[in-house]
Parts: sequence; C-alpha cells; structure tokens
Amino acid sequence: MKKTLVITGIVVVGTFILLYVFNRMTSKKGPVDLFTEVKSGEFEIALTATGELISEKSVDIKGPEFGQGRDIRSMNIKIQDLIPEGTMVNEGDYVATLDRTGLNNSLKDEMERLITLRTNLELKLLDSAVVLSGFRDEIRNQQYIVEEAAMTLHNSKYESLPIIRQAEIELDKSQRVLEQRERSYTRRLAQNKTDIFNQNYWISRVAKRVNDLEEVLSGFTITAPSSGMIVYKKEWMGNKRKVGSTINPMDRVVATLPDLRSMLSRTFVNEIDINKIKPGQRANITIDAFPEKLFSGLVTYVANIGEKLPNTDDKVFEVQIKIDGSDPLLRPSMTTGNKIEIKIFESAVYVPIECVQAGVDSITYVYTKNGLKQIVLLGESNEKNVIIEKGLKAGTMLYRNNPGKPESFRLSGADIIPVMKEREKARKAVWEKYRKKIVAL
Repeated sequence: MKKTLVITGIVVVGTFILLYVFNRMTSKKGPVDLFTEVKSGEFEIALTATGELISEKSVDIKGPEFGQGRDIRSMNIKIQDLIPEGTMVNEGDYVATLDRTGLNNSLKDEMERLITLRTNLELKLLDSAVVLSGFRDEIRNQQYIVEEAAMTLHNSKYESLPIIRQAEIELDKSQRVLEQRERSYTRRLAQNKTDIFNQNYWISRVAKRVNDLEEVLSGFTITAPSSGMIVYKKEWMGNKRKVGSTINPMDRVVATLPDLRSMLSRTFVNEIDINKIKPGQRANITIDAFPEKLFSGLVTYVANIGEKLPNTDDKVFEVQIKIDGSDPLLRPSMTTGNKIEIKIFESAVYVPIECVQAGVDSITYVYTKNGLKQIVLLGESNEKNVIIEKGLKAGTMLYRNNPGKPESFRLSGADIIPVMKEREKARKAVWEKYRKKIVAL
C-alpha cells in the first residue's frame, strides 16, 4: 500500500513539473509570436517560379530527308531503337534506328512496277518495229502499183478515149491509196513515239522513286553529327520522343546534342505577373539536384503570347533566364528555382503582410503595441512584406494579427485617408481607360 502511494506521488509531482516547464516555454514564446517590429532598409520585390534547364544552343540529330525534292509520300516513320538519354557520344557514333517496314514494302512494290514498265517498253518497241515495217512494205508495194498505172497510162495514149480514161482512173486510185497508206504510217509513227515517250517518262519517274527510297533507307541508321550528350527531343505536348515515337518530313529530329557551356532556365509566369517581367532583369537560380549552390542569371526572353500548360486552365507566359558562366554539373531538364528581381528599394519602411488589416471601406491600418489603430498608406509588396509609405516609423512594435479587444484601440492617422482615396480614384481612372481601350479593340 505504501509502495503504491509513493509511486502515485512521484507521478503527480512529475506531472506538475512538466506543466510548469511547458508554461514557462509558452510564456517566453508568446510575445515573440504576438508582436513584430517595423523594419527599414533595403526592400526587394521578386517573383519566384520553378522551371527547368535547357541549353541555349543545340545540334539536332535528324532522320533522313524524305520530303522536299524526293518522290516519296509524306508519312510517319517510327523510331525502332534509340540509345539511352544522357549517353555521351562522339561524332559518327550510333544513335538510333528507324523502322524500315513501311518503306521496304514501298521499295519492293516500286521495283516490281519498274520491271513491269521496262518489260512493257521492250514489247512496245518490238511491236512498233513490226507494225511500222509492215506499213513501210505496204507503201513500197503501193508505189510499185502507182508506177505500173502510170506506165499503163503512158502506153495507152494512142488507144481509144475510153481506154485512156480507164488508165487515168486506175492511176488516180492507186495514188490515193498510196497517200492514205503514207498518212496512216505517219499517224502510227507519231502514236508510237508518244506511247514510247510516256513509257520512258513513267520509267524515269518510278526509277527516281526507287532511287529516292534506297537513299532514304540508307539513312535509317542514324549517327551523331557531332560530339555531346544525347537529350531526347520534347514534342509539343511535353512528352519526350523515344522508342515507338514517330518522325515525319516536317519534323525529322530524333534527339538533340545540347551545348552544355551555355544554359538557360526556362520557366512559366502567370498572366497576372507577366507584366512585371522584362528582359534585362537579374535573377538568382537554384538547382534542386544540389540546392547548396546558387547561380545568377539574366532574363533574356519574355513571350508575347501566352499558352496553356497540360492539366491546367491557367494561361502562362514562357520566360528564359540565361545563367552566368558555365558549370559541368548543369544538365538539361534539371528542375530550377528562379527568383527574378523585379525592383529593389534601397531604403524603405516595411512590415509583414499579416500585420495589415482592412475595413469595409478599404481603409488599411495596423494595431500598435502602445494601443493605436494606426491608418497606413501602403506601397508595393513582395511575398512576405509590404512597404509603408505613411503612418509608421521603424522600430514601432505591431500586433501580427488582430488583438483581443480591437475596439479599445485609439484611431490614429486620419489625415492619411484623403491621400488614400485620391490614389484609389487615380487607380480606377487608369483601369477605366484600359477597359475602354479593350472594348474598342
């Protein structure tokens, strides 16, 4: 029994000690969380966004040209084999193989067609020689008949008139037959020449197509045009081109060889903030792969036209930041954190954003530790703090949030309200002017 009482007493005493320590800790922490000090000094406005590394320049590794100048129908060619992304290659090293099935079948069909056309041409030439030879024999025989009729007419000049007339008729008939056969020969000769020309035309066209197919197929084993690291090409939906993907005459790129000496951080900025970004602004860049390193850069490109990224309805604008210098650790597609410097105030008075309250009339104010409900004129802000243009001095202690009894605080700074309203009036005027311009367009 005594043992149980002792244990119980120890537990109770221990509980009181723990409660005392906890209360001491929370009492020390309370003022720190409850109040904050108005600060002054350099104030930076920046925009942060995630992105990825890309190379400023790169060499495209392309499949064979099978579009312009070649008699090959536009078609998609499947990538049958592709070396792993990130592989270091030298000029001439193997990179990929394209699927030959479709073009091999086309080549086989065209070669069979070419053989048929050439055979038909030989038959046509042989037939033409035989037919035209027969026409020439008939013309020659008819010429003999005309000569005989002419001799008969000449020998009958002392005969009676009916006999002379009969000889004239026979000569005229034989001459007309000769003329008909000569015209028939001329027509057949022209027709045969046309047929042979057409045959030769199709033979040359099919032969060129066969040659084009053979040349294209010879390039289905793709090698590196220069040394570098293989990076898979990104398609318009953001997916990487890999084994099973297709290329076409308009887009023959299989992979790329980026220039790792000059890298860019590509990010996308929301349409609400894009008007703050301009080429020439400085930026700090971190890389998720090694967060301990900090890089600097310069905004070099801001897109004029927005786009929608996959799986989102927000419209964003592409921004590119050129990283200063080079580092062998930087690789394409690494995730980046980008902090773009929008504006820097060398000397400003500022407070945490959560300190600022606003009434139904949009009048902004803060609660000071000495019991004032101080009206303040706000300036520009960043993610954490806001500039106070009027109403506060550095060193003043403020409540971070609403105090327990806000009605007990005395209002101060009423003279700032007219300035605040005048600024709001000017802002609305600018907005109305902008709205009218948009409606006019």
